Amino acid sequence: MPRPREQICLCTSRDGTRIAYAIRGKGSPLVWTTHWVHNLKFDWDSPIWRPWLEILLRHHTVITYDWRGCGLSDREGVDLSFERHVDDLEAVIAAAGVSRFALIGMVNGAAVSMAYTRRHAERVSQLVLYASYARGRLVRDTTPSVIEEARTRLKVIELGWPSESPGYGQFFTSLHLPDASPEQMRSYNEMLRQATSPATAAGLLKTFFSIDLREAARLIRCPTLVLHSRDDAVIPLDEGRDVAALVPRARFVPLDSRNHLVLSTEPAWHQLTDELDSFFASAPVAASGVGKSKFDQLTAREREILEVVAQGLDNNAIAKRFGVSEKTVRNQVSAILGKLEVDSRVQAVVRAREAGFGHEGRE
Repeated sequence: MPRPREQICLCTSRDGTRIAYAIRGKGSPLVWTTHWVHNLKFDWDSPIWRPWLEILLRHHTVITYDWRGCGLSDREGVDLSFERHVDDLEAVIAAAGVSRFALIGMVNGAAVSMAYTRRHAERVSQLVLYASYARGRLVRDTTPSVIEEARTRLKVIELGWPSESPGYGQFFTSLHLPDASPEQMRSYNEMLRQATSPATAAGLLKTFFSIDLREAARLIRCPTLVLHSRDDAVIPLDEGRDVAALVPRARFVPLDSRNHLVLSTEPAWHQLTDELDSFFASAPVAASGVGKSKFDQLTAREREILEVVAQGLDNNAIAKRFGVSEKTVRNQVSAILGKLEVDSRVQAVVRAREAGFGHEGRE
């Protein structure tokens, strides 16, 4: 798959923190709350994340974001409490302008996704929880040995993150990806440094060590798929199994892998993709937002303009293509936003792609 056109934008969370998010692809909307160890700027070039993007982009407009304190989002002096993370997901969804969508949550992002789905049941059509848990490490076990192990892991991160010695990073990566190739390990080691600072990484883990979402999980009502590696050394398989038992009628699928993040180079990848394809096909997601009648209100030229807007062209590029002034394009885009009843260009792009615009140049 060629590199997709993407829009990286900023929105503002409830407490004023700026959150970077990206919109890629075409089709029904899918919001992906991924692991915090990533960076929107580098995901497509990552042998860890690019395969995930490729399978999700086959049928969806994918909306994902950098966690607060990470990547392109605000990184300094941010509140890392759990409630603020849920606020961030709400802010991204509002900024993207999608009203109903599929939601995928991975690892800590699965916890945020469960809390969001509990609050906004009418908006989530399907839910995928990968490497999920309802109880943080220090909720499910408070014995002295577990507490000491948690402190030790945090100390390794704080000491090792900025170190040039490969041993520190290798510890974290080997725990997450024991069966990774040397290139995959190198990439993940580098991604750790690209994602955030040692202090923020430790702060994120401390927050999620103490969450308890059992009640929220019991109240989820949408179709839910729970995926978990059998021999995950970071989050035990039983935690994923417990989530599936809590969520009414959830389907639980253990993946035959030792990796915390399943890799495209292992047999379990085919199992993962088959399960995702089957799940999304079993309950088609209705396109949200603007009905066809609103698109029918557009003139022929406005439809041409919307096509290239959906491809990601800015006003200057559109003006050059059509041989008109940038002011004329700006006025035409404003008229399009009014007819589609959206507040921003980003929302227009998402809804246009749902309706089939923007195909040329994005295949």
